[in-house]
Amino acid sequence: MAASLRVLRRRIRSTKNIAQITKAMEMVAASRIAKAQARVQAARPYSDEFTHVLTTAAKAGASDHPLLVAREEPSRAGVLVVTSDRGLCGGYNANVLRETERVLRELSDAGKQTSLFVIGGKGVAYFRFRNRELSGQWTGFSEVPDYPNATRAADTLTATFLAGGEETVQRPSDDDEQQEGGSSRSTSFVPPEDAEGLDGVDELHVVFTAFNSVASQTVTSRQIAPLELDDEGSSEEESSSSSEEREAEYEFEPEPEVLFDRLMPKYLRARVFAALLDAAASESAARQRAMKAATDNANDLVDNLTREANQARQAQITQEISEIVGGANALAE
Repeated sequence: MAASLRVLRRRIRSTKNIAQITKAMEMVAASRIAKAQARVQAARPYSDEFTHVLTTAAKAGASDHPLLVAREEPSRAGVLVVTSDRGLCGGYNANVLRETERVLRELSDAGKQTSLFVIGGKGVAYFRFRNRELSGQWTGFSEVPDYPNATRAADTLTATFLAGGEETVQRPSDDDEQQEGGSSRSTSFVPPEDAEGLDGVDELHVVFTAFNSVASQTVTSRQIAPLELDDEGSSEEESSSSSEEREAEYEFEPEPEVLFDRLMPKYLRARVFAALLDAAASESAARQRAMKAATDNANDLVDNLTREANQARQAQITQEISEIVGGANALAE
């Protein structure tokens, strides 16, 4: 009985310690959500308007650029997957990876080979465990991404897309990445094992978690290149506006081809950066919910263990009283 009581008290202490840790992690995640949400709201209009301007300008006379024209018989597609570097965020990574597998199956059924580009340590570990080849991987900034982080990934995607599915491109070197402007935060790019270069692609897709609100996040997959020119390719904010209100006429200076050559890297950087910001806000929201649930479960477990400990202590006291009474009766006889 005494040994059982000691075990229960030890479990109560360890569970209380766990509850303190999860509560602290919940508060840290909650403190990051407001700032992450503000960054999402600040970056999303730029990305959406950039896409709209390119779409409208393409309809005005630059629709033969590689960014805008779907290639005949595409043979390879690139998929950028945005996950987190750390766990303890509920089903956040599992939902992204499940959607990624769906996209990969869809592309495979269409007869396209795929090149995987992964952001986040959890996604890298997932595909490595399954012996899936990665064309590129970036880690160390999932919670608080910076624009240079998006630049590293987007420039690699741009190079592979411009090369096309039948060609290979040289991997970006560390010197090239540093020239783009580094971040004070620790980041790393790990090239594929193939030292010759990267396979080119005919399409680019991105899978990430879109941040709707603190209580709602949606796993989303989008084709970011070639840019879709119909109304279905526009964002929700754009589709809600009438075409008459957003109609514009463009005069190109310099020529449309030169202009789009310069805008394409900026466009992909903006789309990748917006996806990273959405994913970072969604990760913090998911971690807050997961840690709150863990704290509540720990507190419930402490209550249950305390009740068991009290019952065990009560049984122990009752037994001791019974032994004392029994001994006294024996002496009296």
